[in-house]
Amino acid sequence: MIIPPLYGAVRTTKDGLETRYLVAYLGLAAVGMGSWCFHMTLQYEMQLLDELPMIYSCSVFVYCLFECFKSRNSYNYVLLVLLGLFSLTVTLVYLKWKEPVFHQVMYGLLVTFLVLRSVYIVTWVYPWLRGLAYTSLGVFLMGFLLWNIDNIFCDTWRNVRQTMPPVVGAVTQFHAWWHILTGLGSYLHILFR
Repeated sequence: MIIPPLYGAVRTTKDGLETRYLVAYLGLAAVGMGSWCFHMTLQYEMQLLDELPMIYSCSVFVYCLFECFKSRNSYNYVLLVLLGLFSLTVTLVYLKWKEPVFHQVMYGLLVTFLVLRSVYIVTWVYPWLRGLAYTSLGVFLMGFLLWNIDNIFCDTWRNVRQTMPPVVGAVTQFHAWWHILTGLGSYLHILFR
């Protein structure tokens, strides 16, 4: 979630692509760095560095998908303002009301827009991109599924892991797979965009 997006940002700059792609790659790297900081410290402030960049970068991803049929180097200021206000509102509410479910629902709302827009694009406009779009979404959703399994069965799964050899216990850390798969799925989705 850090090195590949930074590479993508460098390539975007070298290839002269639009700023929105550079911001998308840097947003994914910011999520990776925030997540790294949170998991190293488990402090609330670092949790915000993990979770809020997910909202910001996903807003950039939504912007990129809704701007894929435009003339080069133009900006949709209305969409930028709407996504900026959405991100600001989520931030302010989340700072006051420290409820993780609120963050998850707002993030899920953005991901729903991404999925619906992606399906529209590969169904009606660029069908030759189906493989990349569906692979990125499938990898991301697999990470989401594993994260939910880990959340729902955390105590049971932790007890089962203690009976396994250390290597098996390590590769069954589904929260870690969530990070790996959502990072890869997001990276592939930036390539799709």
